[in-house]
Amino acid sequence: MSTPRQGSDPGGDSGRGSVSGPVALAFAVVGFFAIVIAAFGMTSLLLDADVIAVAGLGQIPGVVGIGLATAAFAGVLWLSLRLPHPRYTGAAVVAVASFLASIIGIWIGALISGIDPARATAAAGSFATSWFALILTVAAFVAGWAGIALVRTRAGRPRWHWEDRDGREEDPTE
Repeated sequence: MSTPRQGSDPGGDSGRGSVSGPVALAFAVVGFFAIVIAAFGMTSLLLDADVIAVAGLGQIPGVVGIGLATAAFAGVLWLSLRLPHPRYTGAAVVAVASFLASIIGIWIGALISGIDPARATAAAGSFATSWFALILTVAAFVAGWAGIALVRTRAGRPRWHWEDRDGREEDPTE
């Protein structure tokens, strides 16, 4: 009698990975947010540039922009993960939605800050054409792809050898 290999589906072949959609979504959203914040900080430090180049806006446009980008990331990725067989092309849709949502969020956040519409448009436009927008888009693509991969593959959690059913390590030659 052999034990199931790591990542196998002992309950039968359901056509889906062992990570559920909500769990994959949670990991992907946290990963996206963490990558964006860390990459924005490092890029700002290396380039000696502000994420939003228009002076006098405060923090509200950035917060609203990232908040809306994260919400769009989560919403579009969730739609992709709900499909019976999620496709990796969904990561590109997630990336585009996150990019557009961040620009809209920066514009709305600038208006909330009390800035006139022309400066709000300048802030959104300067972000859209910056390295920061590229970083956000790439982070959304990578995190979206990872979330889809968690659901599509037979990935399982890492296990110690004593967690196997009979308590012995599997022979890699079997």
